[in-house]
Amino acid sequence: MKELLKDQTFATHMVAGTWSVVLGTALTYPLDTLKVLLQVSADANTRPTTSQVLLKVRTLSGYSGLYNGLGWLAVGRVLGVGTRFGIYELLTSFYKDGREDNFVYVAEALMAGIVAGAAESFVTSPFELVKLRAQVSSAYRIRGTALDIKSDAASPLIGRLLRGYSPNMKALNNSVGLLSVLAKKHPNLGNAMKEYPWMMSGYGKPPSICHVRRPSDVISLEGWGALWRRVRSGIIRDSVFGGIFFSIWQLLHETMLDWKAVKMTPIPRLDEDVGPLSPLSVSLAAGFSGSVAAAASHVFDTAKSRDQCNVVPKHVYMEEKFFKMGLPGKELDRWTGIHPADRKILYRGIFFRMARSGVASFVIVGSYFLTIDQLFS
Repeated sequence: MKELLKDQTFATHMVAGTWSVVLGTALTYPLDTLKVLLQVSADANTRPTTSQVLLKVRTLSGYSGLYNGLGWLAVGRVLGVGTRFGIYELLTSFYKDGREDNFVYVAEALMAGIVAGAAESFVTSPFELVKLRAQVSSAYRIRGTALDIKSDAASPLIGRLLRGYSPNMKALNNSVGLLSVLAKKHPNLGNAMKEYPWMMSGYGKPPSICHVRRPSDVISLEGWGALWRRVRSGIIRDSVFGGIFFSIWQLLHETMLDWKAVKMTPIPRLDEDVGPLSPLSVSLAAGFSGSVAAAASHVFDTAKSRDQCNVVPKHVYMEEKFFKMGLPGKELDRWTGIHPADRKILYRGIFFRMARSGVASFVIVGSYFLTIDQLFS
């Protein structure tokens, strides 16, 4: 390990990879913001257009609002893309072991990409949650002090356990009235109920994600598990994306090698004898693969984005888990994490995601090769 860290070649590739991922993320981030806002703003009756969403962002946050949460996504993408390509190269090295030609079949690239995408999802999920809530806050802001917990409305214990939680005092008083027929062993039954936040399940309204967007707020109100809660749709999304991305890229790579070998005399027997392909052709192949993979996995991206907009306090999640209250819908819907009410809006923002993934993949691969060439030269 020490020898690996001292190796300048490893450090050079790490710097080039980090720089290329950050550059590709920054250039395409406004497309990602518009895609997210189109996904989360739609419902059964309202489907804002791109111009309406852009107008909201410009009015509330200015054009700089399109870059809210960029830092979180950049860090997550560096770690996630590094995990994806690292695991892919590790798995394909086992496939190529013992073969005369340094060759990977398309089916092998598909399987390795699925595993690499699943691992990437676990790494990037917390960063995507914070990033998405920062993006939504740039276009949807709730003003006022309705979410402030006053000392005369709730006990300090609720303020510590349910930070940002606003109890519905009218419903709470009605509950106290229903219990008034019991013998009052406590001098103040209403204040006693406020000492137990789970007694108010369903009576309070969770705060907006605009007020629960920092990691400390998420952990305080929703718990550590919220960073990976219902990650199933994200795993399926990244597995589909990784499998299709690497399989198409490998197929295009083989096609370009065959096309180049046909023009050579004599025709090379091994792919290694053909020589390297041009960085531009490899970058274009990566961009096309990224666009197709994004289109194939977009429905799961919409399901994950909409689910991350739900603020679920810790005690409510514990009750859902205790009573085994899973997602509604058929077994396939529950297994994939797709809500039945979202079936008609699963393709919202698909063109923005295809453009973002295609351009980002092209920029990442192209800038990586360019940086490597400049550093080693």
